[in-house]
Amino acid sequence: MKYPDTKIVALCGGIGGAKLALGLNNILDQKNLSIITNTGDDFLYLGFYICPDIDTVIYTLAGVNNPDTGWGREDETWKTLDVLKELGADTWFQLGDKDLALHLFRSKEKRKGELLTTITRKITNKFGLKTNVLPMSNHAVQTILETENGEISFQDYFVRQKCSQRSQIFFLNPKNQWQQMQLKKRYRIKN
Repeated sequence: MKYPDTKIVALCGGIGGAKLALGLNNILDQKNLSIITNTGDDFLYLGFYICPDIDTVIYTLAGVNNPDTGWGREDETWKTLDVLKELGADTWFQLGDKDLALHLFRSKEKRKGELLTTITRKITNKFGLKTNVLPMSNHAVQTILETENGEISFQDYFVRQKCSQRSQIFFLNPKNQWQQMQLKKRYRIKN
């Protein structure tokens, strides 16, 4: 540990953010590091509350991430998803069995009324992490893309559609329609 007394707060999202978190984790005292993770890509899928960026950071810091993909768990199995596919479920988002167990736990805790911050802390504790991993918000905030075919969520655009549509604008989906309209006006990209 090179900097035992340094305290750092880092903003992280995705695989790149997880790598940054790991680098900082390796040179700092873990209890002096706080990682604020993106929740704009969180979504409901198959009835589960999925937090891809939080999970990628936790898996990476815990050393259980899939090194080949950068996301998901190492040595993952896919039996649940295979059965869901046999049953006709839409399985466009790849969730392995170990990963599903985490989403089941998170979803159960959310239904009990727990805040995402509290749930994330429980998960990091179970993985033996001392690093403070926090969601950027306890409230639902979703990255939305405006495409030539209408608005879609980030995961739908990036994973399901593999970025096949032209995107005109990214924005976080506020609940207030007036705020939403103002954001669209302000950041609209002209052709």
